[in-house]
Amino acid sequence: MSPMMRQYEEAKQACGDALLLFRMGDFYELFHEDAKICARVLGLTLTSRDKGENPIPMAGFPYHQLEGYLAKLIRQGHRVAVCDQVEDPKQAKGIVRREVTRIVTAGTLTEEALLDPLRSNLLVAVLDLSGRTDGRKKELEPDVVGLAWAELSSGRFEAGVFAKSRLVDELARLEPSEVLIPEDDTCLSSEDEHSFTLTRRPSWQFAVDEAQRNLCHHFKTRSLEGMGWNDDSDAPAIGAAGAVISYLDETQKTSFEHVAQLLPYREDRSLHIDAATRRSLELTHTMRDRDRSGSLLSVIDKTCTSMGARMLSAWLSTPLCDLAGIEKRHASVGELVDDQTLRAELRTALDEIYDLQRLLGRVATGRASPRDLRHVGTTLAQLPAIKATLEPCHSELLASLNERLEPLTDLRDRLLSALKEECPLHLRDGGFLRDGFDANLDELRGLARGGKQWIAEYQARQCEESGIPSLKVGYTKVFGYYLEVTNAHKDKIPDHFIRKQTLKNAERYITDELKQYEQKVISADEKALALELEIFAQLRQQVAERLGTLQQIADVVAEIDVLAGLAELAKKHSYVRPQMLQTDELEILEGRHPVIDATAPQGTFVPNDCRIGSDHGSVMLITGPNMAGKSTYIRQVALLTLLAQLGSFVPAKKARIGVADRIFARVGASDELSRGQSTFMVEMVETARILNTATDRSLVILDEIGRGTSTYDGLSLAWAIVEHLHDTVAARTLFATHYHELTQLSKSLPSVRNFNVAVKEWDDNIVFLHRIVPGGADKSYGIHVARLAGVPGEVNQRAKEILEQLESDHLNHRGDSKITPPRRSPDSPIQLTLFEVADHPVMDKLREVDVSATTPIEALQMIEKWQSELKSDS
Repeated sequence: MSPMMRQYEEAKQACGDALLLFRMGDFYELFHEDAKICARVLGLTLTSRDKGENPIPMAGFPYHQLEGYLAKLIRQGHRVAVCDQVEDPKQAKGIVRREVTRIVTAGTLTEEALLDPLRSNLLVAVLDLSGRTDGRKKELEPDVVGLAWAELSSGRFEAGVFAKSRLVDELARLEPSEVLIPEDDTCLSSEDEHSFTLTRRPSWQFAVDEAQRNLCHHFKTRSLEGMGWNDDSDAPAIGAAGAVISYLDETQKTSFEHVAQLLPYREDRSLHIDAATRRSLELTHTMRDRDRSGSLLSVIDKTCTSMGARMLSAWLSTPLCDLAGIEKRHASVGELVDDQTLRAELRTALDEIYDLQRLLGRVATGRASPRDLRHVGTTLAQLPAIKATLEPCHSELLASLNERLEPLTDLRDRLLSALKEECPLHLRDGGFLRDGFDANLDELRGLARGGKQWIAEYQARQCEESGIPSLKVGYTKVFGYYLEVTNAHKDKIPDHFIRKQTLKNAERYITDELKQYEQKVISADEKALALELEIFAQLRQQVAERLGTLQQIADVVAEIDVLAGLAELAKKHSYVRPQMLQTDELEILEGRHPVIDATAPQGTFVPNDCRIGSDHGSVMLITGPNMAGKSTYIRQVALLTLLAQLGSFVPAKKARIGVADRIFARVGASDELSRGQSTFMVEMVETARILNTATDRSLVILDEIGRGTSTYDGLSLAWAIVEHLHDTVAARTLFATHYHELTQLSKSLPSVRNFNVAVKEWDDNIVFLHRIVPGGADKSYGIHVARLAGVPGEVNQRAKEILEQLESDHLNHRGDSKITPPRRSPDSPIQLTLFEVADHPVMDKLREVDVSATTPIEALQMIEKWQSELKSDS
């Protein structure tokens, strides 16, 4: 084996299962199985090295194409190790020294070209401590998991402890790119389909004591208490966070000091939204194609910066349930809505802001380019304008944000005076420092450009001193610089001229001064680039020394951008500030679905009211046909509540919204065949979670529960679910259904209110008015919808006949449902309901009969008489 292949094998052993990109001159090469994989994934030509009996498969690409190929490999789920030359080949003694400089994975990206600017790129670790003990031999809570999540590109690092049942919900909230779990863990299966890369890690890296040591070492602290952590109750979160730090250490091979603190995430501070609800409400992507376009986020995002867009996404995924915090955001948005000039000036300045969070991530990891530092300076240059614009603001949040903005004028001036406006992307290109910034660099650049002025001056001086007017300075690659004198002036040659070459009509000479200058010129390019890199390293270090302040600036600017964007949204689409309450009241006048209202032609969306809670009942039972707008309406109510709690105004004429602790939505079908679950099974699992975890402060929206099974099974389940939500949970509930039989529930359940979607009928045709009005629908219009869909006329006619028979079978002589109220236990107090029939006079006569004094013949005669009376009444 050659020395270089031995070096390759050592590097390959160090990077485990990652594909190894091995730098050889101007190319990255891959060998063996790695070469075959990359040839297939990247479309590279597969060749071989050491052709013979055992040729080694080989593939490669030019080094400057690294980012493009990295992106393709990461998207295909691969981990990639980059092995670079770490010494100058000219200085190397023997084979050039190479090292794995980093391992690139889906959750550890920092390069701008590899990241989605609108989406956080999170690395998450999950620790399920079921059956485990920590380092102190203390049995830990079996029904909780620890989660930690970090974004290397921005320095964000958080962790928390969650109920094990909420693991899927939290992963749906975070939308990670990569998830780390212990190698022997079963909380997530590699067999299941995930939207993230699942990476198994050594279990010891999750051990709580080991994790705490790693975290304290990274943060340079003795304990984590100063960050708000408790050793015992937070053990699962600390274990997961330690695994994240270990993974970053292993993959980055460099400093990541911008990951400067571990923030505790406490569940009780935010609105709970489970995975099914996020999917049903299409918060960040659509259900059909998982595209951002068409989601709620795409409609409300009016931010000017990438940082603001990502923060808005985080706010949408984790709305507040703290009334004071919500109202602070509303007050700030309101102030910006009311002042058009202030908002416009603020957004103009924000338009010039670069992605400071990710710029700082590259600075901290030593991967910042000259263009990155220039963008840091340009961003800092906008801060005085932002501060001046916010100075007159009186809302508490805007005033606080303005106070936290530090312009860092010294750093700004240093960066902008040093770096050209149009900087190259890569250090290797050089030429990014301004002329005049450094005298030594200017001199080297002058030499590197050929020193035309020096040559002209030197030639003129030699002509004058020697008395040879035709003397010329020339240059060839073979001889370098020379002085050429024609034979006519051979007798005037000075003594310090050294003859170098004889031509037919002239002689060429050199001088010590000319050779010294030549040496300067030849090395000037290399020296200029080396000096430029040295100055750049100093600039990067100066930025790194202010990382803490710069990260605060980035967070503040992002929050200002979100608030200004929400104000722009409110003004553009006529949103109003909701009044937030601590009660269960929910009142919306002329509410509009935010997505449809923004995408439909102006003025075509039909607004609707909603009153629920307090004196308006806790359950809205909404009946009506398909296509009439039931699903849109109930989603609309949930979305407006969610918007209000993230701090936004809402599309309505007026809104009074009681703060919810949870929002549940079960809307639309969702097969999970890969898990062996049918549409109906998924529906029942999600419904069970709602019934078991909703509280009286929750908002529940359910659409067409029971439609995935037989009609009577579905109706029975829907009926029982409404009763449970009414009697036991007492949550604010919007229940849309095709089962218009459920409207009978309003007679037995005092907090159920019937509503229906208004329909206009004439000549056996229907028009959907999309208005929600009081009262239950008397029919579902399914047959009308079938006709609109093109079902043949004879099929529709037969369906009408069957419908009439079915409806007559389950109604009594008064047109009421034959379904009885729920059975009660013997100990339960008897409660009359509207289902019970008023006593018939026969009942009074029956009560008056003295059985002991009645003969059998008399009893038969009385029964015959009562039977006759009952028949005549019916």
